[in-house]
Amino acid sequence: MKILAVGDLIGTSGVNELKKQLPKIKEEEQIDFVIVNGENSAEGMGITQSNFNDILALDVDVITMGNHTWGKKDIFKFIDHPKLIRPANYPKGVVGKGYNIYTCQNKKIAVINLIGRVDINVLSENPFILAKELLEQLQNKVDMIFIDFHAEATAEKIAMGYYLDGKITAIFGTHTHVQTADEKILPKGTAYITDIGMTGPKNSVIGMDIQASIKRFETTLPERYKIANGECMLNGVIFDVDDANNKVKNIKRLYLQ
Repeated sequence: MKILAVGDLIGTSGVNELKKQLPKIKEEEQIDFVIVNGENSAEGMGITQSNFNDILALDVDVITMGNHTWGKKDIFKFIDHPKLIRPANYPKGVVGKGYNIYTCQNKKIAVINLIGRVDINVLSENPFILAKELLEQLQNKVDMIFIDFHAEATAEKIAMGYYLDGKITAIFGTHTHVQTADEKILPKGTAYITDIGMTGPKNSVIGMDIQASIKRFETTLPERYKIANGECMLNGVIFDVDDANNKVKNIKRLYLQ
């Protein structure tokens, strides 16, 4: 079985790039299951009903979120949709689900969304402790577990990978919008990559207009961010899972433009 995870969609251009590339990827790579991070799909912050519908129309299996989960009020209309998950370590009682279980080719696949706490301005619960609790709940109930860890700090992501090594199928990072070249199978068998990158404008500052971004750094004044124009790229990763033991036998980065 092959599972595709696509990096953060940046605005309408990112959604359109997914529309353009995903059918071809699914056919050429024989993809069975698709996870997409959609927390930036509404022009860089949040997700709207229109964005959500466009992504679902592509037969995406799971849409994960992150620090911009609540960026658009639209989300409260579809927050309980089974294909949408938000960070599981938001405080107890927050609407939505932090994970869900899906069935594909007679395999039960759990997908969990977590958010980091280092250098992210979100008051969340400890993702390490919560991950441990969730795995106890999921024990013997699923065949595979995938985690989208939406975090800023490289060290936090790497630590989480080793913390969960051998306990889950794969963990991939999102949020920084920069694809890392450290895809690997950890010593106890869990597939890992620090960040799968983004899907959106290639010539940009993590998806944003270059001049607007430079002005913020040059002047320290609050310049409004806007999505960059021009050619787009798609970043992601493919996990090739052995059907016999449900472990990843190969992990492949995607950088398409």
